[in-house]
Amino acid sequence: MSTSKRHKIFVVDDDVELVDMLSAFFSAQGYDVATAGWGEEAVAQIQKQGPDVVLLDIHLPDIDGYEICRRLRQSRRTQHLPIIFLTERRERGDRLTGLELGAVDYITKPFDIQELRLRVRNSLRRSSLHSLHNPITGLPEGQLVKEQLEAFLKTPDWGIVFASVRGLDTFRDRYGFVAADDVVRAVGLMIGSIIQGEDGAETFVGHSDSEDFVILAGATRCQRLAERCRARLEPAIQYFYPVEERSQVPNRPESQRLSVQVACLSGRDGEYNNVKEVGEALHAMLT
Repeated sequence: MSTSKRHKIFVVDDDVELVDMLSAFFSAQGYDVATAGWGEEAVAQIQKQGPDVVLLDIHLPDIDGYEICRRLRQSRRTQHLPIIFLTERRERGDRLTGLELGAVDYITKPFDIQELRLRVRNSLRRSSLHSLHNPITGLPEGQLVKEQLEAFLKTPDWGIVFASVRGLDTFRDRYGFVAADDVVRAVGLMIGSIIQGEDGAETFVGHSDSEDFVILAGATRCQRLAERCRARLEPAIQYFYPVEERSQVPNRPESQRLSVQVACLSGRDGEYNNVKEVGEALHAMLT
């Protein structure tokens, strides 16, 4: 569970020198940078890595930037991802095509690197105002969850359940993005069902990360909710595998199969001064 995040920029361009320059520049600005020089590779990696903004060239060796943008907009995971076209094409029609496909900005080469920095920053700010709920589960994430956690830790009887879906990257590589999204969505629905079966006390559920869930409840209810999550989620996770493979799943290394790990922490377990300390303690329970 993390309260601060380095934004990730994904650069798609086959100009190696330009990519190296952008990587060095934005890394120095405190961003994480990933790159691809081919369109098909870019689509796959963007879907897998989930960057915060994409800098996208139109002319690439295989598929062009328009097709990349089109595919990203068709996926629920990336349909709202900020995309900035970086291109030598200056014609009005090219610009309109990019904007019609959902690009948030369009900048032509050669460009002023400081102008690009500001456009990236502004795109991220606009995006953060709209990305307060996870696109797969609809549950709160990001700033909404951070604010809830900060306020909750100030109450005298706080308790937190942390449920982490493990092995999802391996599962996604083998069965695809739709199947992996179905896992996250189903876990969210099951957690909601577990909470509805409680006594009606106020409970908050959200994402601390796209594959991690947090449940905020009183210290007494915290342990009970954690036990119910363990009892229901772990047995259910095997049913996301194809029927013909389920019997073989337990034989796979733990790191290569789906699991849901659950931890519980409350103010009764010790003194925690901030969200970071709570997050570190919860993660330590799962390692």
